[in-house]
Amino acid sequence: MYKLTDAIQRHPANAFAAFLALHIVVWTALPALFFLNLPLDLIEALVYGREWRLGYDKLPPLPWWMVEAVYRLFGHDLFYYLLAQVTVISAFVLVWALARPLVGAIGALVAILIIDGLHYFTFTAPKFNHDVAQLPFWALAGYAYWAALRHGRIVHWVLLGAAIGIAFWAKYFVVVLAVPLVLFVLLDRDARKSLATPGPWLAAVVTLVVTAPHLVWLVRNDFLPFAYADARALHFKGVLDYLIKPPGFLLSQLGFLVPSLLIAAPFLRRDVRAPDEPAMSAGAFDRRIVTLLAVGPALTVTVLSLVTGRNTVAMWGYPLWLFLGLWIVMYARPIERVTLMRIVVLWGVIFTGFATVFAAAYAVRPRFEQRYVAVLFPGAQLGQEMSRRYRAMTGRPLAYVIGSMWDGGNIGHYAPERPRVLIDGRVSRAPWIDLGDLRSRGAVVVWADGGDPRVLPPAYRAIAGDAEIQPPFTVPFRLGTRSLTVGWAVLRPQPVVAQAPLK
Repeated sequence: MYKLTDAIQRHPANAFAAFLALHIVVWTALPALFFLNLPLDLIEALVYGREWRLGYDKLPPLPWWMVEAVYRLFGHDLFYYLLAQVTVISAFVLVWALARPLVGAIGALVAILIIDGLHYFTFTAPKFNHDVAQLPFWALAGYAYWAALRHGRIVHWVLLGAAIGIAFWAKYFVVVLAVPLVLFVLLDRDARKSLATPGPWLAAVVTLVVTAPHLVWLVRNDFLPFAYADARALHFKGVLDYLIKPPGFLLSQLGFLVPSLLIAAPFLRRDVRAPDEPAMSAGAFDRRIVTLLAVGPALTVTVLSLVTGRNTVAMWGYPLWLFLGLWIVMYARPIERVTLMRIVVLWGVIFTGFATVFAAAYAVRPRFEQRYVAVLFPGAQLGQEMSRRYRAMTGRPLAYVIGSMWDGGNIGHYAPERPRVLIDGRVSRAPWIDLGDLRSRGAVVVWADGGDPRVLPPAYRAIAGDAEIQPPFTVPFRLGTRSLTVGWAVLRPQPVVAQAPLK
């Protein structure tokens, strides 16, 4: 083991490159092997992304555009998982770029190994969504903010504005990063000096320019996605919630951080002698900036929860701890051979543990349990079956599906024709659907939510009340003994009669 440690100490950049390669290979291969159906977030991305809209009814569009771009470039499901890992390691590279001049290359590597203990970057990252997509832009903002304050170069301020702006297109959650960055510039004695330069003002202008198209869309659509955010961040029900909910969010994050803290635990050992010469050049100002990046956003989430009286969601923590590893390394004892070896070993154990649990959760456990697992859903068979049955009844390719995001989205992705989805049978959720075209080309209505498969659900009657209900059928899940009972109906193509022009 010491040979490996010595090799890392001699060539830390090469070791970091090897870490990135291992990370991307393992966490691309695992979901490709064990996710037999795309997860909900990717199905949703494919439903929305193909429309290339400036905004949607739930969240900003950038992650959905990214998924659609990958579909058009490569087509295979494997590449969605690769996209997730490219996003993760891009964030790691940017954190490394900030850490290296402050704590040295070895310290930067250790900082990354520490945060890799978070399941956000491994176990749950393959379900690519807005939480994952925002990671590199948060990391870029952190790097650019530090570089701008330390060096005062215009390019770094522009980069900061662009990073915040693009992060806004990825997820509105970036506000909890932007708020502490602004407050630090206003309150810190050294950072405040930058206000006398064009830099911070230019960063604000760049942010506004980058976000402008989506901001205009939000205004014109009555801030439609905020209704979804409002439904997620529920109001507190009583005074006791003010005492329980905000600390509860921090405790949930602490629980997620346990593997990371275990990787960092060798810093606490006192049975080895620290090197005489610290291998870092971080000054007091650097430490204050990194402390802000490491804990500022999480504290902002907690304060906003208290002030607004709204609940938080544990999975919002994805980008919050990107700089925690660097913060630990900066304040810990200098790294020597034994400590480095122990950190590498602990990281290896935890990394292997996550991979093993992942494989067991999706390849072993479903064989013995009746638990519903979305990534074992029979989406491919359902899509093929709906396409075949619709074509047999109408002689036409399947162009539209009316159904839930999950049922309809799976058919939309896996059916050969890649039909468009009228989400929940509501035009408000899919305003890009031309109902005249839907009527002329026909559609299938699908429901597999456990209701009566022989009765058209009330939600679809307004749009497809004359659909012909068909005998339900059953499709087995991809693994285990579960099966899916599918209710469906056919909305036959109807000729569109053109009106005579007025004379």
